[in-house]
Amino acid sequence: MIPFAERVILARGWRRCILGFAAGALGALAMPPFGILPALALSLAPGVWLIDGTAKPGLSRRASLKAAALVGWFWGFGYFVAGLWWLGAAFLVEADQFAWALPFGVLGLPALLAFFPAFGFALARLLWLPDGSRILAFAFALTVSEVLRGHLFTGFPWNNPGMALGQNLWLMQSAAFLGLDGLCFLALAICASPALILTGRTAGQRWTLPGLAATALSTMAVFGLWRVPAEPIPTVENVRLRIMQPNLAQDAKFNPRNRDAIMRHYLSLSAAPGRDGRTLADATHIVWPESAFPFLLHRDPASLAQIGGLLEPGSVLVTGAARMDEPIPGEAVGAFFNAIQVIDHRGTILGSYDKVHLVPFGEYVPRFLEALIRAVGLRQFVHIPGGFEPAESRKPLSVPGLPPVAATICYEAIFPGQILPEGDGPPARLILNVTNDGWFGQTTGPYQHFAQARLRAVEEGLPLVRAANTGISAVVDPYGRIVDSLQLGVEGVIDSDLPVASGAIHSSITRRFSLTTILMICLMALIVRRKQKLHLYKTSWTRRYVSFDTKAWGHEEVDQLNR
Repeated sequence: MIPFAERVILARGWRRCILGFAAGALGALAMPPFGILPALALSLAPGVWLIDGTAKPGLSRRASLKAAALVGWFWGFGYFVAGLWWLGAAFLVEADQFAWALPFGVLGLPALLAFFPAFGFALARLLWLPDGSRILAFAFALTVSEVLRGHLFTGFPWNNPGMALGQNLWLMQSAAFLGLDGLCFLALAICASPALILTGRTAGQRWTLPGLAATALSTMAVFGLWRVPAEPIPTVENVRLRIMQPNLAQDAKFNPRNRDAIMRHYLSLSAAPGRDGRTLADATHIVWPESAFPFLLHRDPASLAQIGGLLEPGSVLVTGAARMDEPIPGEAVGAFFNAIQVIDHRGTILGSYDKVHLVPFGEYVPRFLEALIRAVGLRQFVHIPGGFEPAESRKPLSVPGLPPVAATICYEAIFPGQILPEGDGPPARLILNVTNDGWFGQTTGPYQHFAQARLRAVEEGLPLVRAANTGISAVVDPYGRIVDSLQLGVEGVIDSDLPVASGAIHSSITRRFSLTTILMICLMALIVRRKQKLHLYKTSWTRRYVSFDTKAWGHEEVDQLNR
């Protein structure tokens, strides 16, 4: 065996924990904007070896599972700290109020999220065998833990390992049929397989599964190359988009006292000449980002009149804006919603969509923690009394002149299978995403956010229109190709036509069925394999249940295991 793998397997105590943390942190380099796929392999292979090391002779099953869970927690902690450090930028926007809590955001959330890979490592250890099937067990168990992470406690599927494949144009095409969780299983199985190269006893054990993994990756790339059309796809007739990216810092400048300056900036930028010579008069639909106004637009007739004066007859503005319901009798204020509103050239609000999936602690304080949070003087980041209320369901947004719209606000776009409107209306033919990533500055967070929204377009077979305050704003076709975009940290406008939907049949139910089928087949294969192996070990004269070279343990420990 190569000494490096042996040293990882035999690591104990704090050395094992440090190796787990370092391996997990390395895996974050596979996420946007870096996209270094081999980094995930260099992260997962040590993860496999670390689980191998929990099979210490004389260690009880319960102790072995605890050891696997512990190293899985440290692996996850490193992965999430390295991948989500940018969350700390939000605590510095109003540093006088929130800077003291920065360590809790940068380290506290990763510490909680790390319990999901801890569960995954323990589940993998439960199915572990000292042969190539342990790669399947590893991919199966961590996929299950990622599915749980995407749904439990409101869900947070950010930086799912499947995004290592989901940011490459060719590789992401498989998501149309398998979804993000399907990509997750493939990414884990493919990138964990190199662990066998340094631990297999024979050439077949070392190279068979890695060879199959390389073949699977090549097949995905060839399929993606075949699936993506060679030419740009047609566009929707009589739709000309103008997306405004104001690049307005999320600090004291975004203040009700500066409302007039903010509105002037929006109006002048929206009317500025485009990069390709188009003007505002050419646009039928102007799109502004989330939370565009530090005031309630629907209760400000003067601002609505200014917007009406900007628009040509027949054109509309689609913009993010907070809104408030009428207060119930006896209450001073009504419920607040994070919304998208549609406004015509008369300054009339034609329609609205309210956000369903709110950001915990960003847009509201969870009820069960509200008393504690208030007691220490904290509140949600947005300056809304009591925070936002969630809408009851995802409703379609009707925009004159546009195909049926699946509206998403901010991080609603990161949830696969939760994009399309509910109900029996006409199927959506467009994903609209407005967001404000100005909270996170010039960090990796906005790149990760855009990559996830882009993958939703491939999953659903729908074009994506995205307006972001500080970037990344873009128009993406249903195959994930970027038609036009504005980079992070610049102001400007995008003038673009709207690509048509792909016409392919995309169903979240079909994708869930496909993933469930894959996982059930894996589980059945692992159970059958485990029973066969254990029977063989019990009846064979060798009876050696070890996961690496017996020389690493010594004959005495092997004899103990055989007994």
